[in-house]
Amino acid sequence: MAFNHLPAGAHDALTPLSVTPVTHSVPMANDQLPPEAGVHPLPRTVLDRLTTGADRAARITHTEHLPPRPGRHAPWPEQIRPEVVEAVRAAGIERPWAHQALTAAHALRGESVVVATGTASGKSLAYLAPVLSALLDGSEAPNGRGATALYLAPTKALAADQRRAVRALAEPLGKGIRPAVYDGDTPVEEREWVRQYANYALTNPDMLHRSILPAHPKWSSFLRALRYVVIDECHTYRGVFGSHVAQVLRRLRRVCARYGADPVFLLASATASDPATAATRLTGVRVAEITEDASPRGELVFALWEPPLTELHGERGAPVRRTATAESADLLTDLVVQGVRTVAFVRSRRGAELIALIAQERLAAVDRSLPGRVAAYRGGYLPEERRAIERALHSGELLGLSATTALELGVDVAGLDAVLLTGYPGTRASLWQQAGRAGRTGRGALAVLVARDDPLDTYLVHHPEALFRRPVESTVLDPDNPYVLAPHLCAAAAELPLTEADLSLFGPAAPGVLAQLEARKLLRRRGAAWHWTRRERAADLTDIRGGGGRPVQVVEEGTGRLLGTVDAAAAHASVHEGAVHLHQGRTYLVRRLDLEDSVALVEQADPPYSTTARDTTSIAVLETAAEIPWGEARLCFGSVEVTNQVVSFLRRRLITGEILGESKLDLPPRTLRTRAVWWTVTEDQLDEARIDPEALGGALHAAEHASIGMLPLFATCDRWDIGGVSVPLHPDTLLPTVFVYDGHPGGAGFAERAFHTAARWLTATREAIAACECDTGCPSCVQSPKCGNGNDPLDKRAAIRLLTRLLRDAPKDETPQEEPPQDEPPQAPPGPPGD
Repeated sequence: MAFNHLPAGAHDALTPLSVTPVTHSVPMANDQLPPEAGVHPLPRTVLDRLTTGADRAARITHTEHLPPRPGRHAPWPEQIRPEVVEAVRAAGIERPWAHQALTAAHALRGESVVVATGTASGKSLAYLAPVLSALLDGSEAPNGRGATALYLAPTKALAADQRRAVRALAEPLGKGIRPAVYDGDTPVEEREWVRQYANYALTNPDMLHRSILPAHPKWSSFLRALRYVVIDECHTYRGVFGSHVAQVLRRLRRVCARYGADPVFLLASATASDPATAATRLTGVRVAEITEDASPRGELVFALWEPPLTELHGERGAPVRRTATAESADLLTDLVVQGVRTVAFVRSRRGAELIALIAQERLAAVDRSLPGRVAAYRGGYLPEERRAIERALHSGELLGLSATTALELGVDVAGLDAVLLTGYPGTRASLWQQAGRAGRTGRGALAVLVARDDPLDTYLVHHPEALFRRPVESTVLDPDNPYVLAPHLCAAAAELPLTEADLSLFGPAAPGVLAQLEARKLLRRRGAAWHWTRRERAADLTDIRGGGGRPVQVVEEGTGRLLGTVDAAAAHASVHEGAVHLHQGRTYLVRRLDLEDSVALVEQADPPYSTTARDTTSIAVLETAAEIPWGEARLCFGSVEVTNQVVSFLRRRLITGEILGESKLDLPPRTLRTRAVWWTVTEDQLDEARIDPEALGGALHAAEHASIGMLPLFATCDRWDIGGVSVPLHPDTLLPTVFVYDGHPGGAGFAERAFHTAARWLTATREAIAACECDTGCPSCVQSPKCGNGNDPLDKRAAIRLLTRLLRDAPKDETPQEEPPQDEPPQAPPGPPGD
C-alpha cells in the first residue's frame, strides 16, 4: 500500500582497490572484553581508501566524527550473588559500568526498569546479573522449582545468540542456571523439557501469544515461579506490532496473577526519546528509566554518501542516480578486499540478495577464495540456513554480510570494523542501532549511509543536522486500537474467562470492544464472566506482526522443495505470477500464486530483468476526528477506508534499469480501515499559487509522493508503514485533497503523529523538493517506483508553489507539546473490530 522504492538492480563496473587483506582473529563474545589481537585499520584510513579514484570523494556529502569516550564504573549492588560477580570477573569484566549497576539495583528492589543506552553498552549484563542471582537463589529452594525468568526477543536469531551468552557466563555457576530456547524451531521433544526443567526460557512474542499463553496449564510451574520478564530491544515494538505485543504482555500478567506471580519487567532499548513512557505503555506497569550511558565508546567516523547521477533516464525522462544497492555492493567488495569485516544493511530481502550476489561476482575476479566469505542474511530463510550463517559470522569465516534488519537487533557480531547502511533505515534509532554493530569491543569503526534515490535520503545527506543534531524518536504504539484489542480479548477469554475486574488491565477501550464481541457472538457471558465460544483457537485470530494472514510458502514447482516464506501482506506485490524471486543468490520465476492455499510455485530461471509491482489506491473518509484551519486550507485527521489493488508489474533490464514492458495482473482488491491525515486547499489558494487546472493533479501527486517519503523523519515509521492518495476533487471533501494513511488496520499512530507535526513535516517536504537538482522531478524528490499511475502526472515546480502557499497560513507555534500525551490513547475508529 505504501509507495516504496525498490532497487532497479542496475550496477556498473568496479575496479577493486589493490590492498593487502588484514588478518583477524575470532572475536570475543562479550562487549566489555578487550579487543582481540590482530591489526585493525583506523576508520579514517579505511574511508580514505574507499574514496580513492573514480570521483569517489565527491560522493561524500558530509563526514561526522564522534570522538572516543571513557567509561565510568560503579560497584555491583550487595544483593548480587558473589558467585555471579565471580563469573562476571572470570569473563574479563572486573567492574560494571555505572548504568549496569543502577539497572541491577532497580531490579533487585522489585522495580521494573528500562535501560536505554547505546549499542554495545552492556545492557545484557545489566539485566543478567540480577536474573542469574535470582535463579541461583531459587535453585537452593528446599522444594519446588525455584525462581524462573522469561526472555523475549523480537527475532529468533537474537534469542539464540542470548542463549550462547548466558551459557558462557553461567558455566561457572553449575546446574543452577538452565537456559533454553523455546521458539518455532525448537523440536517437539525438547519443548516438554523446557516447560518442566528450564528456569530461563528464551522465546519471542509470537510463541508467547500462540503457544505459551494458550497452554498456560502446562506452564503452570514455570509461571508460578516467574520472577523476571526480560524484554530485549524493546524499541522495536512500535506501531501495530508493538500494540499487539503490549496486549500479549497484559495477557501474560493476567495469567501470572492467576498463579500468584507478579513479575518484574526488565527492558533493554536502543537510545530512545522518553523510554520510560514507551515502556510503561508497552507493559502496562510503571517503569523507571536509565538513559545515561557510562560505557566507553571507540571513535566512530560516519560518512554520508550520495551515489552519482548516471547517463540513464527513467520514467518521463527523469535523471537516474546509481542505485544504493549497486553502490553498497561495490563498497562491500572493496572493504572485503581490504580485509575489513563489514555488514551491509539493506531494507528489502531482494536488496540483501542482490548486494551479496554482486559482491561475490566482483570478488571472484580478485581472488577465488573471497566470494565464499560473503553471504546474504534475511528473513524467510529456513532455520538451518540462518544458523549456518550465524555460525560463520561468529567464527570469522565470513568477512562480509549483506543483511536485512533481521541481523540488526542485538545479535553479537563483535569484531566488525565497518557498517554500510543501504538507505536510511527509517528512524534515527535504527540508524544508530545499525551503525553500532561495528566497533563493539571499543575499537574505532566506520559507518557509511548510502543514500537511495528517494526524497528522504536525498534530504538527509544534504541536511546532516537532521541526523546528528536531533534526538532519536519516541516509540509510537496504540494498544487500544480496537482491531488490535479485540482478538486479544478473545484470546484472554479462551485462556481464562474474562471478568469485569480484568477489563482495566486491557485499557479504557476494553468495555466497548467487549460489548461488540459479545454482540457478534465471539464471546458469551455466563454469570459474571465472558467465555470464548468457538471451536477454533482464539490465538489464531490475529498475526501479531501484522502480516494480514498466514505466510505464503515459496515452493519449487519441479521438486516440491520449500524455499522459504513471504508475508501475506507482501505476497500480491512480490510473488505474483511472473515475478522474479531471489533466494540464496539463485533467481526464480513465479509460475503461479495460489492465494487460497497460500503457495507460490516457482522455477529456477535466469531472466535479464527484475520485476516491480504496480498498484492503484482509492480512499473514503469515514470520520473526521480533528480539524485545524490553515487559513482557508484545512488539516484533518480521522478514520478512512482504503481500497488497494495490485494491477500490473514492470520488467526492468538489470544492467540499465530500462523498462522493458508492463504486464497486467488479475488479483483481488484489498480493503483497509485505518487512520489518515489529510489536507485540502481552495480554488482561491490555487489561484494565488498560480496553479491552473491542468497542473493541479501533478502538483498534488508530487506533494503526496514527497510527503510520504519525508514522514519517517517525524514519526517512528518507515515508508512501508504508510501510503497515500491525492485527488484533484475528492468526493468526501469536495476539494483538492492529499491523504497520507497508516498501512495497518485501525491505524498505528503514524498519521496522528504527522497531524501533530504537520507544519515541520510539510516544510521539510517542500525543502526536499526545492533542493533537488533535477528540472522536472525524479526519484530523489517526487517520483515513486511503486506509483500505480506510472508517476503521471507529476509537476515538481507546481508542487513547490502549492506547498509554499499551504504553509503560509500554517500555525507558527507548533511544538511537540501539541502532540497527545503518550498515556492517552488516540480515539478508536468507528465500527466493530474486524469489519
